[in-house]
Amino acid sequence: MYIERINGPEDVKKLSAEELVSLAEEMRSALLKRASIHGGHFGPNFGMVEATIALHYVFDSPKDKIVFDVSHQTYPHKMLTGRKDAYLYEEHYNDVSGYSNPDESKHDHFIIGHTSTSISLACGLAKGRDVKGETGNVVAIIGDGSLSGGEALEGLDYAAEIDGNLIIVVNDNDMSIAENHGGLYSNLKLLRETNGKAECNLFKAMGLDYVYVDKGNDIPSLIAAFQSVKDSSKPVVVHIRTLKGKGYAPAEAHKEQWHYNGPFDIETGKSLYEFDGEDYSGITCNYLMDKMKKDKSVVTITSATPTVMGFTEDKRKEAGAQFVDVGIAEETAVALASGIAANGGKPVYGVYSTFIQRTYDQLSQDLCVNGNPATIITFSASIWGMNDVTHLGIYDIPMMSNIPGLVYLAPVTKEEYLAMLDWSIDQTEYPVAIRVPGGEFISDGRKVDKDFSILNKYEVTHKGSKVAIIGLGSFYGLGDRTRELLKEQTGMDATLINPYYITGVDEELLRSLKEDHELVITLEDGILDGGFGEKISRFYGASDVKTRNYGIKKEFLDRYDVDTVMKDNHLTPEQIVEDIKLIIER
Repeated sequence: MYIERINGPEDVKKLSAEELVSLAEEMRSALLKRASIHGGHFGPNFGMVEATIALHYVFDSPKDKIVFDVSHQTYPHKMLTGRKDAYLYEEHYNDVSGYSNPDESKHDHFIIGHTSTSISLACGLAKGRDVKGETGNVVAIIGDGSLSGGEALEGLDYAAEIDGNLIIVVNDNDMSIAENHGGLYSNLKLLRETNGKAECNLFKAMGLDYVYVDKGNDIPSLIAAFQSVKDSSKPVVVHIRTLKGKGYAPAEAHKEQWHYNGPFDIETGKSLYEFDGEDYSGITCNYLMDKMKKDKSVVTITSATPTVMGFTEDKRKEAGAQFVDVGIAEETAVALASGIAANGGKPVYGVYSTFIQRTYDQLSQDLCVNGNPATIITFSASIWGMNDVTHLGIYDIPMMSNIPGLVYLAPVTKEEYLAMLDWSIDQTEYPVAIRVPGGEFISDGRKVDKDFSILNKYEVTHKGSKVAIIGLGSFYGLGDRTRELLKEQTGMDATLINPYYITGVDEELLRSLKEDHELVITLEDGILDGGFGEKISRFYGASDVKTRNYGIKKEFLDRYDVDTVMKDNHLTPEQIVEDIKLIIER
């Protein structure tokens, strides 16, 4: 095998044209086996095998710096830069992350997991090179889907200002995670259809030189193109046409489904972990489909992740114009929702917690300053969500709950979630966000008749004394288990509270607790700093009531074990009960 002899880019350069083709086949075979066992980003990596080989054949990494956008397509790069064992041998599959990471290799220059960033980062590398009087190529890799992101367009706009070498490789497979959306894709289509010769050219309009490669999975064609721009003295775009999922028939035929996959059977493509129960994606889709049919003013919005709300291709077609995909443009999604609401519509924007971070200014300025009644559904906002350092879902509470005017809600059960959605979509007073529960899926069948328009009214679900436990959203269950263990060990019967509202304090209830409670415990599924618990502690600051806030300490976690993180942060019933005993006994 050739791949076994590749310890760095210098070994790629030693291979003949025929051997490079064999290398690509070996890499794809290794990627297929690993993905079937380990899971991971599938389609983007399969489409970039040949381009990655050609890049390392022509350029001299790490002196020549290659920056990958999103990092969904970095597996072949890692295989050629000293990390092949993580793709060849099962016992090493977890040795590397799924993303670019300079802690792993000198051939990576940034930790990258969010999209549309590579061009701007590469511009910075090029500028840093030039001000130091150094030489070398800087290459940004970006997919066509990522071009819809604002930062990508800003980077393209600035790139022409670089007075020196900058190479932007646009990997065009006519796909984002799902299909592309936006006007620029008509120009990419025109360029593909005219072999790059169309007079209307987005990249030339930005002041950039341009090279087109129609056979983006042909190594000789790619090598020739990269050699033609190596050591260029001005910014240039190399536009390559590739096939997402190339080499595995199911992935070529169903590109959206195979963007990312868990373990599967290679022969059939069938997932090894079928899930038959309810989940919040399916529940959300069913609810919104019914709501949109009954009310034509309801509009569902996504920013290139439609299946986070369960909207597969067939559901999107059924929803028609009431379903909007703005592409990878979270900022536009929030502003669009505000505009729809301002004009009498009922927008619902579903987004992963890790991506709502990109919209702070729009949430504050475009939405909340204007007080427009849009609904935002925040998914994977939990310690049980995605766990790569670039995709953490534990920062949204401090970020969103401190924006004036926003009502941020935390349901515990399916029934509470649907009741909140129902209220939020039809009310006309507030921007509302709903934090989808993480961890165990709970449906208790209980009818929820709470009036959510009476803001910041918590619910006492069990009346006790001495100790009160306020369990927010996903951590309400932890609060209940703690209450039971506390009673079992000490006889103390603690009060248990479901607060519902992340953004406000139930002052009447908290004042009443002063009468017969010495300690108030708060539990939240997110970062403590600036979070929900601090609001409660501030309320009691000048009183005799003691408070203790439980949550996650502020840090960047990476590929963590949930149980370990919970224990490290004293988030088990046993640890909390021990803490309560010590505090009460003082």
